[in-house]
Amino acid sequence: MSDAAPIDGPALEQFRDYLMALAQLHLDKRLQGKLDPADMVQQTLLEGCRDQVQFQGGSRAELAAWLRRILLRNLANALRDLRRDKRDVQLERSLEAVAQESSSRLDACLAAEDSSPSERAQRNEQMFRLTLALNALPEAQREAVILRHYQGWSLADISRELNRSSAAVAGLLHRGLEQLRVLLDEA
Repeated sequence: MSDAAPIDGPALEQFRDYLMALAQLHLDKRLQGKLDPADMVQQTLLEGCRDQVQFQGGSRAELAAWLRRILLRNLANALRDLRRDKRDVQLERSLEAVAQESSSRLDACLAAEDSSPSERAQRNEQMFRLTLALNALPEAQREAVILRHYQGWSLADISRELNRSSAAVAGLLHRGLEQLRVLLDEA
């Protein structure tokens, strides 16, 4: 990407899968009925196109990092709005806790953006490689790994969510992590 090259729809579209994986990682599955990761990604891509003059980088990695920051801010704002707009306190109490946990994770990610440029570049490259590897996993393994290791769900909760036994979920996690190691070692 050069400074003269515009950031148009096709240039941004290549990041859709990456952003979708990030949105799913950072947004607790229990909130996905309230907040759609695809909507968050679409909003991010639209803002990226609209705000392209603010992009200061020149490489694909810098563009990915810029879009990641926009996505994280959009998710954090949506979670704040969700907490503010609670309607039925009895129904929303557990979602409030989930939203708070997701918001805390996002705040930590945004705070990490304050590190040095080389640390950010290395972290962004690792995140990009990880999301590609996660996307390469079979769906059940990917979902189990995300729920357990990124959203902190217990084995019992994952079992209920996936409608599988604890032993089956443990197997999905084991195979998923093994496959991730292989994929990341190859990259």
